[in-house]
Amino acid sequence: MSTHRWGAMVFLALTCTFFALFFGAAQLSFQDVTSCLLSECNSATTELIFWEIRAPRVAVGFLVGAGLAIAGATLQNVTRNSLTDPYLFGVVAGAGLGASIATLLFSDSLAERFGITQILPDSAFSLTLPVAAFLGALFAVFLVQMLVASALGRKTEHLLLAGVAVSFMLGAVSHFLLFLAEPFAANKVVFWLMGSLARVESWYAWVMLPVVGVGSLLMLLFGRQTDALLLGDENARALGVNVLRLRMMSLAVCAAVTACVVSYCGGIGFVGLMIPHIVRNWLGVTSRTLILGCILLGGSFMVLVDVVARVALPGQEIPIGIITSAIGSVFFFLAVRQRS
Repeated sequence: MSTHRWGAMVFLALTCTFFALFFGAAQLSFQDVTSCLLSECNSATTELIFWEIRAPRVAVGFLVGAGLAIAGATLQNVTRNSLTDPYLFGVVAGAGLGASIATLLFSDSLAERFGITQILPDSAFSLTLPVAAFLGALFAVFLVQMLVASALGRKTEHLLLAGVAVSFMLGAVSHFLLFLAEPFAANKVVFWLMGSLARVESWYAWVMLPVVGVGSLLMLLFGRQTDALLLGDENARALGVNVLRLRMMSLAVCAAVTACVVSYCGGIGFVGLMIPHIVRNWLGVTSRTLILGCILLGGSFMVLVDVVARVALPGQEIPIGIITSAIGSVFFFLAVRQRS
């Protein structure tokens, strides 16, 4: 039975990835897609659409889904709570703060208010925004981990409360900065925080791949220690596991992967909650099984959601974060009801 389920997961990942290449603003036929996959595109226009827009978007979408699912599984393992989510860690709020600061650097209205020239040219905005968001996300994680390292933060419930507190605090600062910015600049950040793959570029995948890959590899290598942690801190220590070091390492992996995804694609919530929960019920609870299942199912889920975002409304694209939040809120309600 387990072999059949793994086969179904692999088939789903391959099928979703392939058929997602057909959906978008431009129509590509089956022959166009297969020809481009064989490096024999029918025209220069088809080659541009496929290799510069469609294929990078599908690849990044798969990495985003896999990364968020791995981060969620990691956080759920170290907190021993299957209903936790990486965004309770304050990562999105920190990324939003970084993006808000970057936006202010390009705000003409703010420059005029303080009698200075615009700090950075507009041409640098596309690079500065993800970098600033990434640094903001890491700053949020640093604040949370400061509490984790203290005596107050050694309990997992304190970790979650610290993440919520940091999220609200950084969110308040972000809102104040956006209040100072001009409306058009503020709208950029608001749309970005909703989560979208609309502005994906091919090099995004090459940045995300090593982060998601290394994070996955680390959690696979420490799978047995993480399984011991699921039995409780005292039992894990009795088995020779350095609980504090393992937890800090796992949280760092969760933070790095989530921050990388958020910095390029914005806030896409609930993926880290739903996917590990489904994989755990479908394939098993051991850490290595969970990580591998999250890579396949998380990537497939995000690719499918991106297709829905592109085709649901004619001539428009729905931010992915809206769709995942709508699905995730219902899922969360059902999960809580099932546990009660």
